[in-house]
Amino acid sequence: MSWGTELWDQFDNLEKHTQWGIEFVEKYNKFVKERSEIEINYAKQIRNLSKKYQPKKNSREEEESKFSFCRAFFTTLNELNDYAGQHEVIAENLTSQIFVELTRYLQELKAERKTHFHDGRKAQQYIESSWKQLESCKRRFERDCKEADRAQQYFEKMDADINVTKADVEKARQQAQMRHQMASDSKGDYSSYLQKFNQEQNDHYHTIIPNIFQKLQDMEEKRIERIGACMKTFAEVDRQVLPIVGKCLDGMTTAAESIEPKTDSQQVVESYKSGFEPPSDVEFEDYGQAMKRTVSENSLSNAKEGKEKPAGKSKPKLWPFIKNKNKGSGPEDFSHLPPEQRRKKLQGKIDDLNKDIHKEMDQRDALTKMKDVYIKNPQMGDPTSVDPRLTEIAQSIEKLQAEVQKFEGWLAEVEERMPSKSDSHRRSGLYETQSNIAVSNNCAQDRESPDGSYTEEQNTETQVKANINPTPNPNTIPTTMPDDEEFDDDDEPLATIGTCKALYPFEGHNEGTIAVAEGELLYVIEEDKGDGWTRVRRNQDEEGYVPTSYIEVNLEPNAKDS
Repeated sequence: MSWGTELWDQFDNLEKHTQWGIEFVEKYNKFVKERSEIEINYAKQIRNLSKKYQPKKNSREEEESKFSFCRAFFTTLNELNDYAGQHEVIAENLTSQIFVELTRYLQELKAERKTHFHDGRKAQQYIESSWKQLESCKRRFERDCKEADRAQQYFEKMDADINVTKADVEKARQQAQMRHQMASDSKGDYSSYLQKFNQEQNDHYHTIIPNIFQKLQDMEEKRIERIGACMKTFAEVDRQVLPIVGKCLDGMTTAAESIEPKTDSQQVVESYKSGFEPPSDVEFEDYGQAMKRTVSENSLSNAKEGKEKPAGKSKPKLWPFIKNKNKGSGPEDFSHLPPEQRRKKLQGKIDDLNKDIHKEMDQRDALTKMKDVYIKNPQMGDPTSVDPRLTEIAQSIEKLQAEVQKFEGWLAEVEERMPSKSDSHRRSGLYETQSNIAVSNNCAQDRESPDGSYTEEQNTETQVKANINPTPNPNTIPTTMPDDEEFDDDDEPLATIGTCKALYPFEGHNEGTIAVAEGELLYVIEEDKGDGWTRVRRNQDEEGYVPTSYIEVNLEPNAKDS
């Protein structure tokens, strides 16, 4: 089906369609370029990864090379480096076989399209001009005919008038004949030009325009064929490296299969064995021969009895807390950790986020420079292609900075709540005890728990309150508690030293703790000794530990002194 015969009157639509076809080629070429850049960056990252884990040039390398699993890993790294090289080949071929060729073809395509539509407009203007001339001839013929009719009527009137002289009649007759001749000449011109126009119009719509549209059709079909070939090349570029990629993967597999566990374990023997024989049995040295005396059965019995446990009550040790085996990752603000550990975790998180921000900023600076280069040298790339990535990086930086502010807020809270090493602060006349943090650098698990031997200097006040976390989370259940703590298992129950009110619910999943409901009143039998836990009693049989930060404590006057 030909454009020239079917679309003879669709000049404007064909112009729009062919322009869209060129824009499609430009879009596809940009796609290939971006794919090539991805392959380059991927190859670079793979090479850097391989380089990062390559063995260092030191004496340790020689030791590691003895083991088959180390050698297999080194082989994998080398194969991975070759694997990265194949992605560089993909990028190079995409650039040379598609991007460069399409860029050159686009210039030719634009020039060809411009020529065809220039010829089409020229032909259109010519036929329009010819039509105007035909209209002019037609109007002139019409005007001359009217003038001839008027001249004829005037002559006939003059000829019939007896009062008119013969000279005037003759003059009117000659004027009428002249007008008739002019009308006849105009008719001939009009007829001749009409025949000429019809021939030109026939040539225009059946020869000139069809030829131009046929060239445009051929150009469009070649463009589509070229795009198809590029898409095929796009796949073939990948396919060409598959054999070598397969060899790289085969090398990794062969390296993995070469690992020999028994040989490696034998290497340990060869590396560390001393060659000495194990020591023989220790011989009995009889000092009794020199004493010349015997030992009675009673004395032996007494000696054995003397080695028994010393008299007196031996108090078994209690282990009220064990580590929670299902800690998981813990809450985001690390509130499940002791203060010093929490501070370190928060600071480490802030440092990591700042590193990420710097990385993003470095990428932003690099892309900005690239954009400047594109602006100055448009042939190297489209400056607007960098904008989406710049916007994405800006959003990422903003998000990371918000994260930093969040963790810095938690860090400031922790540092504010950590006890002063110089003195104790008084606020509103009330002594503030430590809520749920350990004082030393050791974790709460490494401290001695309440066992009657740990004491801490505190001022006695009529009322002592726990320092409540300004923004506590009642749903956060502490998952780490002091373990390896020893208590004397006294037969007598501990005396009540005050009362407390639960500010938040506590589930008390861990051994040695007690569950409490919000608003519940309990008896305090042992105050917080700095590890963040207070021992309470509900009734004569139910007692255990609750977080100090979850309760409001009211100690009886002189409870410590008593």
